[in-house]
Amino acid sequence: MIAFLLGAATTSAELAGDPHPRLADLRAHEPVSWLPALNGWLVTRRDLALDVMRDAETFTVDDPRFSTARIVGPSMLSLDGDEHTRHREPFTAPFRPRAVRDGFVEFIERETDRLVTGLEAAGAAELRRAFAGPLAVAVVTEALGLVDAGTDTVLAWYDAIVRSVSDITEGRPAEPAGPEAYAQLRRAVEATVAQGADSSLLTSAAGRLALPEVASNAAVLMFGGIETTEAMITNALLHLLRHPDQLALVQADFALLDNAIEESLRLEPGAAVVDRYATRDLTLGPAAIRRGDLVTVSLTGANRDPAVFPDPDRFDVRRPNARLQLAFAHGPHYCLAAHLARLETRIALRHLLDRLPALRLDPDHPAAPHGLVFRKPPTLHVLWG
Repeated sequence: MIAFLLGAATTSAELAGDPHPRLADLRAHEPVSWLPALNGWLVTRRDLALDVMRDAETFTVDDPRFSTARIVGPSMLSLDGDEHTRHREPFTAPFRPRAVRDGFVEFIERETDRLVTGLEAAGAAELRRAFAGPLAVAVVTEALGLVDAGTDTVLAWYDAIVRSVSDITEGRPAEPAGPEAYAQLRRAVEATVAQGADSSLLTSAAGRLALPEVASNAAVLMFGGIETTEAMITNALLHLLRHPDQLALVQADFALLDNAIEESLRLEPGAAVVDRYATRDLTLGPAAIRRGDLVTVSLTGANRDPAVFPDPDRFDVRRPNARLQLAFAHGPHYCLAAHLARLETRIALRHLLDRLPALRLDPDHPAAPHGLVFRKPPTLHVLWG
């Protein structure tokens, strides 16, 4: 067996902190490497990452070790083939591009305006939890049609579930708060379906899925939607404020904002990794993978592959191929709500940059993305005016 020396020297703490130098070394020398810290293979080269994510027969999510399923049960996130399609299809219609534009613009504009109005007079805020999180929660709750669940409650469920998923992924036992939060969410889903509201996506899904299946898919949509969008807004704002020259380009031409968001997703995808499990023995790059092995795709590593993205560590809002980033994964498990997340982020950033003059990072509270599985700054303190 090939000795994967770089992989053996890689720690979880390194991957959670500033992983980019290590991922660059792995991509160049061990693009598929065995990491004892993960007890699995890590794929860092973009072409190999695509091979894994496209081939659900060889690299499956349907394994009892899959972290999310251990908290919420089987769902579209943890199934493949016909079962994956059966779970995913009842939720797809509202997240198609035209449906997103027609169904959510007004709500997102109104909610963003409300949140920014509440901040304007202060001159300072921590925007991850005062703005990005509440906006993401409000939109995903609206999208699902979940009744009698306020922003603070949903955010608490999300925090607990994500912590449990992260614990399992990092090899620690999950705290009971995650399963308890999911039980509360499941009761809220059952109450929503019992009311039979025609506007609820959960109600319509219940016509095609069993109630436990509706709840498990609602959970993955909820924490996926919140995590993706909160991270997108927070990371994109951090990148723009760290690079005043790039911010000036966007402020001079807001048509660049969409590409700035794609470039931010490339540099720091909110979900840093996706897990798969090999269904047969095979060779991938330099690695002889055995059936049952964990194969983790580093979206973060693939997104900085210099073979696709020249000068990959540079934040460039004019990068011509930024949309080739893989932050939303690829293949059959491509993020269902990617269009909605992009719309939320665009509206959010436009309002913040328009209405908070001289917006800048607070030098007394440094911010940097952090996390092995989900990456964003724990806090984003800013000043304006």
